[in-house]
Amino acid sequence: MSSSALPTLTSKQVREVDSLTQERFGIPVEWLMEAAGWQVARFVRQRAAVVCGVGNNAGDGLAAARHLHRWGRLSSVCCVDKARLRGPAARELDALGTLGVEVAENLQLDDAEVIVDAIFGTGLSRPPDGRFAAWITAINESGKTVIAVDVPSGLDADSGVAYAPCVRAHTTITLGLPKPGLLKLSEPVFVADIGVPFEAYAAVGAAVPSDLFAEGELVRL
Repeated sequence: MSSSALPTLTSKQVREVDSLTQERFGIPVEWLMEAAGWQVARFVRQRAAVVCGVGNNAGDGLAAARHLHRWGRLSSVCCVDKARLRGPAARELDALGTLGVEVAENLQLDDAEVIVDAIFGTGLSRPPDGRFAAWITAINESGKTVIAVDVPSGLDADSGVAYAPCVRAHTTITLGLPKPGLLKLSEPVFVADIGVPFEAYAAVGAAVPSDLFAEGELVRL
Protein backbone atom coordinates (compact mmCIF):
# COMPACT_ATOMS: atom_id res chain seq x y z
CA MET A 1 0.00 0.00 0.00
CA SER A 2 1.25 3.48 -0.80
CA SER A 3 2.30 5.45 2.27
CA SER A 4 0.25 8.37 0.90
CA ALA A 5 -2.92 6.28 1.32
CA LEU A 6 -2.49 6.05 5.08
CA PRO A 7 -2.47 8.66 7.83
CA THR A 8 0.42 8.66 10.28
CA LEU A 9 0.44 9.02 14.05
CA THR A 10 2.84 11.25 15.93
CA SER A 11 4.11 10.14 19.32
CA LYS A 12 1.64 12.55 20.96
CA GLN A 13 -1.24 11.07 18.98
CA VAL A 14 -0.14 7.55 19.95
CA ARG A 15 -0.52 8.49 23.63
CA GLU A 16 -3.91 10.08 22.94
CA VAL A 17 -5.14 7.03 21.03
CA ASP A 18 -4.03 4.69 23.82
CA SER A 19 -5.99 6.76 26.35
CA LEU A 20 -9.07 7.03 24.15
CA THR A 21 -9.06 3.33 23.36
CA GLN A 22 -9.16 2.51 27.06
CA GLU A 23 -11.32 5.31 28.45
CA ARG A 24 -13.88 5.80 25.67
CA PHE A 25 -13.96 2.38 24.02
CA GLY A 26 -13.24 0.11 26.99
CA ILE A 27 -10.25 -1.66 25.47
CA PRO A 28 -7.38 -1.77 27.99
CA VAL A 29 -3.75 -1.19 27.06
CA GLU A 30 -3.04 -4.80 28.06
CA TRP A 31 -5.19 -6.02 25.16
CA LEU A 32 -3.36 -3.81 22.68
CA MET A 33 -0.01 -5.01 24.04
CA GLU A 34 -1.09 -8.63 23.73
CA ALA A 35 -2.24 -8.07 20.15
CA ALA A 36 1.03 -6.30 19.32
CA GLY A 37 3.06 -9.19 20.70
CA TRP A 38 0.94 -11.70 18.77
CA GLN A 39 1.44 -9.84 15.49
CA VAL A 40 5.20 -9.54 15.96
CA ALA A 41 5.56 -13.19 16.96
CA ARG A 42 3.56 -14.37 13.94
CA PHE A 43 6.02 -12.58 11.66
CA VAL A 44 9.09 -14.22 13.24
CA ARG A 45 9.74 -17.58 11.60
CA GLN A 46 13.18 -18.40 13.08
CA ARG A 47 14.64 -18.78 16.55
CA ALA A 48 14.67 -15.31 18.03
CA ALA A 49 16.36 -13.28 20.72
CA VAL A 50 13.88 -10.71 22.03
CA VAL A 51 15.66 -7.60 23.33
CA CYS A 52 13.58 -5.28 25.51
CA GLY A 53 13.91 -1.83 27.04
CA VAL A 54 11.88 -0.52 29.97
CA GLY A 55 8.60 0.90 28.57
CA ASN A 56 5.50 -0.30 26.78
CA ASN A 57 7.58 -1.22 23.72
CA ALA A 58 9.33 -3.70 26.01
CA GLY A 59 5.92 -5.04 27.01
CA ASP A 60 5.11 -5.67 23.36
CA GLY A 61 8.38 -7.57 23.06
CA LEU A 62 7.74 -9.62 26.18
CA ALA A 63 4.29 -10.57 24.87
CA ALA A 64 5.89 -11.65 21.60
CA ALA A 65 8.46 -13.68 23.53
CA ARG A 66 5.72 -15.62 25.32
CA HIS A 67 4.15 -16.66 22.02
CA LEU A 68 7.53 -17.52 20.51
CA HIS A 69 8.28 -19.66 23.56
CA ARG A 70 5.04 -21.59 23.06
CA TRP A 71 5.86 -22.13 19.39
CA GLY A 72 9.43 -23.28 20.06
CA ARG A 73 10.99 -20.26 18.38
CA LEU A 74 12.37 -18.37 21.40
CA SER A 75 16.14 -18.44 21.78
CA SER A 76 16.38 -15.87 24.59
CA VAL A 77 14.71 -12.81 26.04
CA CYS A 78 16.54 -10.03 27.84
CA CYS A 79 15.65 -6.66 29.33
CA VAL A 80 17.85 -3.64 29.96
CA ASP A 81 16.42 -3.14 33.47
CA LYS A 82 13.52 -5.36 34.59
CA ALA A 83 13.02 -3.33 37.76
CA ARG A 84 11.91 -0.31 35.73
CA LEU A 85 9.02 -2.10 34.01
CA ARG A 86 5.62 -0.84 35.14
CA GLY A 87 1.93 -1.54 34.51
CA PRO A 88 1.08 -3.81 31.57
CA ALA A 89 4.75 -4.33 30.69
CA ALA A 90 5.49 -5.55 34.22
CA ARG A 91 2.55 -7.94 33.99
CA GLU A 92 3.93 -9.35 30.73
CA LEU A 93 7.20 -9.96 32.58
CA ASP A 94 5.31 -11.77 35.35
CA ALA A 95 3.49 -13.91 32.79
CA LEU A 96 6.80 -15.10 31.35
CA GLY A 97 8.02 -15.84 34.85
CA THR A 98 5.07 -18.12 35.58
CA LEU A 99 6.06 -20.15 32.51
CA GLY A 100 9.62 -20.50 33.76
CA VAL A 101 11.06 -18.33 30.99
CA GLU A 102 14.16 -16.52 32.21
CA VAL A 103 14.39 -12.84 31.30
CA ALA A 104 18.08 -12.03 31.43
CA GLU A 105 19.57 -8.64 32.22
CA ASN A 106 22.59 -9.30 30.04
CA LEU A 107 22.40 -9.31 26.27
CA GLN A 108 22.11 -12.84 24.85
CA LEU A 109 22.22 -13.12 21.07
CA ASP A 110 24.54 -16.03 20.27
CA ASP A 111 21.98 -18.80 19.67
CA ALA A 112 19.47 -16.64 17.78
CA GLU A 113 18.88 -16.49 14.04
CA VAL A 114 16.89 -13.26 14.28
CA ILE A 115 16.70 -10.41 16.81
CA VAL A 116 13.45 -8.74 17.84
CA ASP A 117 14.20 -5.12 18.77
CA ALA A 118 11.84 -3.90 21.50
CA ILE A 119 14.15 -1.44 23.25
CA PHE A 120 12.58 1.92 22.35
CA GLY A 121 9.21 2.81 20.86
CA THR A 122 7.70 6.15 19.88
CA GLY A 123 8.75 8.07 22.99
CA LEU A 124 12.44 8.55 22.16
CA SER A 125 13.52 12.17 21.56
CA ARG A 126 17.28 12.07 22.22
CA PRO A 127 20.23 9.78 21.48
CA PRO A 128 20.28 6.52 23.46
CA ASP A 129 22.97 6.28 26.11
CA GLY A 130 24.41 3.86 28.67
CA ARG A 131 23.29 0.24 28.43
CA PHE A 132 20.65 1.17 25.85
CA ALA A 133 23.33 2.47 23.48
CA ALA A 134 25.62 -0.48 24.18
CA TRP A 135 22.88 -3.00 23.40
CA ILE A 136 21.89 -1.21 20.18
CA THR A 137 25.52 -1.18 19.07
CA ALA A 138 25.84 -4.89 19.83
CA ILE A 139 22.68 -5.67 17.84
CA ASN A 140 24.06 -3.81 14.83
CA GLU A 141 27.40 -5.59 15.11
CA SER A 142 25.82 -9.05 15.45
CA GLY A 143 25.28 -9.54 11.73
CA LYS A 144 21.85 -11.06 12.44
CA THR A 145 18.50 -10.20 10.87
CA VAL A 146 16.65 -7.61 12.98
CA ILE A 147 12.89 -7.09 13.24
CA ALA A 148 11.93 -3.86 15.00
CA VAL A 149 8.76 -3.49 17.06
CA ASP A 150 6.88 -0.30 16.06
CA VAL A 151 10.04 1.71 15.22
CA PRO A 152 13.74 0.81 15.13
CA SER A 153 15.28 1.73 18.48
CA GLY A 154 17.12 5.02 18.17
CA LEU A 155 14.86 6.41 15.44
CA ASP A 156 12.84 9.52 16.25
CA ALA A 157 9.33 8.36 15.35
CA ASP A 158 8.17 11.88 14.49
CA SER A 159 11.10 13.36 12.55
CA GLY A 160 12.81 10.25 11.19
CA VAL A 161 16.13 11.36 12.68
CA ALA A 162 18.31 8.31 13.32
CA TYR A 163 20.17 9.08 16.51
CA ALA A 164 23.56 7.55 17.20
CA PRO A 165 23.32 4.67 17.77
CA CYS A 166 20.17 3.48 15.99
CA VAL A 167 19.14 -0.10 15.29
CA ARG A 168 19.54 -1.00 11.63
CA ALA A 169 16.36 -3.04 11.25
CA HIS A 170 15.81 -5.24 8.23
CA THR A 171 12.02 -5.06 8.79
CA THR A 172 9.79 -2.96 11.05
CA ILE A 173 6.38 -4.09 12.30
CA THR A 174 4.68 -0.81 13.14
CA LEU A 175 1.63 -1.00 15.38
CA GLY A 176 -1.79 0.32 14.40
CA LEU A 177 -0.70 3.02 11.97
CA PRO A 178 2.64 4.20 10.55
CA LYS A 179 4.70 6.83 12.35
CA PRO A 180 5.95 9.81 10.30
CA GLY A 181 9.62 8.96 10.79
CA LEU A 182 9.17 5.52 9.25
CA LEU A 183 8.40 7.05 5.85
CA LYS A 184 12.10 7.85 5.50
CA LEU A 185 13.17 4.21 5.82
CA SER A 186 14.16 2.24 2.73
CA GLU A 187 13.72 -1.14 4.48
CA PRO A 188 10.30 -2.87 4.57
CA VAL A 189 7.67 -1.60 7.00
CA PHE A 190 4.51 -3.57 7.78
CA VAL A 191 1.48 -2.05 9.50
CA ALA A 192 -0.09 -4.45 12.02
CA ASP A 193 -3.65 -4.31 13.30
CA ILE A 194 -3.60 -4.43 17.12
CA GLY A 195 -7.30 -3.86 17.72
CA VAL A 196 -7.51 -0.08 18.03
CA PRO A 197 -10.98 1.10 16.91
CA PHE A 198 -10.80 3.29 13.83
CA GLU A 199 -13.08 5.65 15.75
CA ALA A 200 -10.21 6.28 18.18
CA TYR A 201 -7.95 7.25 15.30
CA ALA A 202 -10.67 9.52 13.90
CA ALA A 203 -10.93 11.27 17.26
CA VAL A 204 -7.31 12.44 16.93
CA GLY A 205 -7.74 13.48 13.29
CA ALA A 206 -6.49 10.33 11.55
CA ALA A 207 -8.94 9.09 8.90
CA VAL A 208 -8.22 5.40 8.30
CA PRO A 209 -9.52 3.64 5.18
CA SER A 210 -12.25 1.27 6.29
CA ASP A 211 -10.78 -1.56 4.24
CA LEU A 212 -7.21 -1.17 5.52
CA PHE A 213 -7.05 -4.69 6.95
CA ALA A 214 -9.67 -6.30 4.72
CA GLU A 215 -7.09 -8.51 3.00
CA GLY A 216 -5.16 -9.33 6.16
CA GLU A 217 -4.05 -7.98 9.51
CA LEU A 218 -0.52 -7.15 8.32
CA VAL A 219 -0.19 -4.65 5.47
CA ARG A 220 3.06 -3.70 3.78
CA LEU A 221 3.58 0.05 3.60
